[in-house]
Amino acid sequence: MRPGLAVGLVITDTAFLAYWLVSAVGAAGLIHLPPNLMYAGYGDRLVTAWNWSFAPLDLAFSVTGFAALSAARRGDPLWRPLALISLLLTTVAGLMAVAYWTLLGEFDPAWFLPNLVLLVWPLLFVPKIVRDLT
Repeated sequence: MRPGLAVGLVITDTAFLAYWLVSAVGAAGLIHLPPNLMYAGYGDRLVTAWNWSFAPLDLAFSVTGFAALSAARRGDPLWRPLALISLLLTTVAGLMAVAYWTLLGEFDPAWFLPNLVLLVWPLLFVPKIVRDLT
């Protein structure tokens, strides 16, 4: 596995596991998340439902990303399909969020740019992995 891919997976997957952990703790009322630091519409039940609809997708790309890293460390060639799945799911999550914020006309850089990064960075590695798999 190329070092850039490994670093990207570790950063993205760790960040998302932390995000969902903090979100779950906040939803449970164990901590207060200041609305002014959160996404547009935070606290609105429909926007909250939209946000939580990403949890399965985000957790899936994090789990497959960490599984790819583990397989690569063991020298298991299964790392490539796992990494490909993780990268494609990450891109899909980024695309869905960018599309949502664009439709709303919300271009807060704190939320829009990270989602744009999620859309783009995996695409830097997908072509090589696909070539290696064929």
